[in-house]
Amino acid sequence: MDKLKIKLQYLLPKLWLTQLAGWFANKKAGAITQFVIKAFAKAYKVDMNEAKDSQFQAYSTFNEFFIRALKDGVRPIVEGNDKLALPADGAVSQLGLIQDDQILQAKGHHYTLEALLAGNFMLADKFRNGQFITTYLSPRDYHRVHMPCDGLLKEMIYVPGDLFSVNPLTAANVPNLFARNERIICLFETQFGPMIQILVGATIVGSIETIWCGMVTPPREGIIKRWTYPQADKAGAIFLKKGEEMGRFKLGSTVINLFPENTVQLNKDLMNGSVTLMGEQLGSIINVAGNDANAISE
Repeated sequence: MDKLKIKLQYLLPKLWLTQLAGWFANKKAGAITQFVIKAFAKAYKVDMNEAKDSQFQAYSTFNEFFIRALKDGVRPIVEGNDKLALPADGAVSQLGLIQDDQILQAKGHHYTLEALLAGNFMLADKFRNGQFITTYLSPRDYHRVHMPCDGLLKEMIYVPGDLFSVNPLTAANVPNLFARNERIICLFETQFGPMIQILVGATIVGSIETIWCGMVTPPREGIIKRWTYPQADKAGAIFLKKGEEMGRFKLGSTVINLFPENTVQLNKDLMNGSVTLMGEQLGSIINVAGNDANAISE
């Protein structure tokens, strides 16, 4: 059965299915929408007690329900300037050392930094032998993504690609999954140097948004796009605090964080399969860069 599921992902028209799902998820279909929301919540055991609007009637589209906000205080942010916060609810897919440029996807499967970063060798060099964590957001999870630390946005890169599912079964069977799927790479400057947070698209993920740009995808134009952002002392600079929302998925997907060598230590309690709650401790900063927030200009 697992082999059949993987085979179907190669054969099915993933883009068409994703566009169809996105169209329906944005549709105000009254009783039909309410039925789908309630059925989804029941099937995936969604905890509506955590939602700011806990009544299904508050959501006129499925997407409104899916990116529902949480009540204030439900996800406290780990305190301390040296503490990193988990960026999302979900489960750890993999984490650990980037071995030169190799990142572990699943047992027996690796992909390269260069491939993940769309061939940007200069950017990849900043993260060789660093640390990474991959967080999988299942359909039942809260789908807003937050900052693990304070950061100044330097660059955003949209990379077109496939739309394979990113669930554990697919990660264990589709080579180079995260380096071949559509994704948005967000580069920040932090107190310990550069930090990357990547939002990975997937089948049925109708769109990916950031708080500074709004909807980044769709449209899907098939070309790499880059946006650069002002320095800290310039008008229009975008600085986000630890725990602040930075993006959201309209249906589930994956977040990948990259940290440079000898800058952070990941929480030793985290391992493959660990349940994550946004705001809990991801790790600790062990080496401050000693430079200003404009250190990255490439």
